[in-house]
Amino acid sequence: MDSFWIISVICLLLIILLVIVLLRQKKLSDELNKLCRQLTKDKANPSLNNANLSAKFSFVTKQVGELATKGRQVEQDKLTELDNRLSMKRKMAALMPLDKGSLVLLDIYRFRYVNDLFGFNFGDELLKQMALRVKGLSPDGSLIARMNEDEFLIYFESPMSEPQLQQLIDKLQLPYDIFGSIITTRVQVGHLALEPFHSDISTMLRRLDLALKKAKTHDVALSEYLLGDDVVQLREVSIINSLAKALRDGELYMVYQPKQSLPKGNCQQVEALMRWQHPQLGSISPAEFIPLAEYSGMIDIVSQWVLDEVFVQQALWQEMGIKLQVAVNLSTQDLRNTSLITGIKARLDKYQLDAEVLSIEITESKLMQDLDGAVATIKDLRSLGVDVAIDDFGTGHSSLAYLKYLPVDEVKIDKAFLDGLATDTRARHIMETSIRLAKGLGFNVTVEGVETDDVLQLLRGMGVDKIQGDIFSKPIKAKELETRWAKLSSS
Repeated sequence: MDSFWIISVICLLLIILLVIVLLRQKKLSDELNKLCRQLTKDKANPSLNNANLSAKFSFVTKQVGELATKGRQVEQDKLTELDNRLSMKRKMAALMPLDKGSLVLLDIYRFRYVNDLFGFNFGDELLKQMALRVKGLSPDGSLIARMNEDEFLIYFESPMSEPQLQQLIDKLQLPYDIFGSIITTRVQVGHLALEPFHSDISTMLRRLDLALKKAKTHDVALSEYLLGDDVVQLREVSIINSLAKALRDGELYMVYQPKQSLPKGNCQQVEALMRWQHPQLGSISPAEFIPLAEYSGMIDIVSQWVLDEVFVQQALWQEMGIKLQVAVNLSTQDLRNTSLITGIKARLDKYQLDAEVLSIEITESKLMQDLDGAVATIKDLRSLGVDVAIDDFGTGHSSLAYLKYLPVDEVKIDKAFLDGLATDTRARHIMETSIRLAKGLGFNVTVEGVETDDVLQLLRGMGVDKIQGDIFSKPIKAKELETRWAKLSSS
C-alpha cells in the first residue's frame, strides 16, 4: 500500500507540476496547489484504505484534467477556436530564437463597417470563415492566432516570398457566403522576414505591427518591415511622450499669419499657428505632431493651450489698440468636447472680449466624419457670435453634397487649386466656379497659399474676400506683428 501510495503521489505531483508550468495561470495554479495540499493531508490519514486511495486518485486525476481543459480555454479564442494572443506569445517563446521563417499579420479592411451594416452576428460569421480559410491555407507547422477583433497572426516555418504572400491574400479575398449573402472583403498584410529581423518577441511583434501600419497608411495590400522603420515609430513615440512637457516648459509657441482683405488690401484677420522647437528633435511641424496628438488622445490639452494663448494675446492686442480677428484651427475631436462652448464663453467673459475676435477653422475632410455632431457644435459657436470657417475647402470630396447644410461664415479654398491657375483655363474655371458657388450660398471666400502677384490679381478679379500666403506675409511672432501693424492695417 505504501509503495502504491508513494508512486501515485509522485506521479500525480509530476502531472500537477507539468500542468502548472504549461498553464502559467495563477488562478489555475492556486487550484492545483490546493489539491496538492489536500492530497498530502489525506496521505497522513491512517483510516484511508486502498479503495479510498484509489477513489481519491481518480478524483484528483479528473480535477487535473478539468483544470487542464480550463487552461486550454484560457489560451483559445472562443469565437474562432484559434489560439489567442496569450497562447501565441507562449508558443513563440517556446520556439525562441525565431530566426527562420516569416511572421504575417493580416487585417480585414474596414471590418467595423461590416458590423455596422450587417450586424455583429454577420461579422462574427465572417471572422469564423476567415479563420477556417487561414487554417486551410497554412501548411503544417504554422502557428495561427486571432490577435484582436479582426487581426490574425501566422507564423510560417519557411520564409514567405512576395508572390506567396500575394497568393495568400488573393485566396483570402475570394467571396464568402455569409448566411446566404455573398460578400467579398479586402485584407491588408504586414510581413516580417525573421532571418534578417529576428529579435525578442515584443520587438518582432512591434515590427510586424509597423509593417501592417505601413500597408494601411499607403493603402496597399502588402507591406514589408524594412530596416529603419523603427526610427519613424520611435520618433513618434518620443514626440507623444514629450508633448505635455513641451507645453509646460514653453517649447511650443504661437505665430500668426496675416490675411489680406480684398479689395482694400489691409489686414483684419490672422491665423494662429503652432510651432514647436524640440531640444533634441529640432523644429517639429504641426502637420506631424497634431495627428499624433489626436491619435494619442492628447488633442484636447493642446487645443485648450492654444485657446488660452490666443485669448491672452488678444487681450494684450486690444489694450494696444490692435483690433483683428484670430482664426484658430480645431479638430473634430474638439467639436465633440462638451466643454468647448462653455470654455470659450468663459474666456470671453474673463478677458472681456467680444466673440467677433475669434474664428474657428475646421478641416472639411474631417468635418464629414461626424457631420451631424459638427453642425450642432457649429450652431452653438455661432450663437455665441464666433465665426466658423471650413478649412481646405474642396479636398473633402463631399463638399457639394453637404455644403448647403453647413451653417458657416467662410470657406477657405485649398492651395492645391492654385496649381496652373495663371496658365490653365480649366484650373481658372474650377476656381471661378468654386468661388461663385461659395459666395452664392452666402459665404466669404479665402484662398490659401498665394505667393505670386499674377495669381493675386486673378483672384482679385474673381471676387475673393481674403487671401493668405507669403505674398502678403509669412507667419510671424506676436512682437513682429505689433511692429508691422501700422503697415499691415493700412495696406
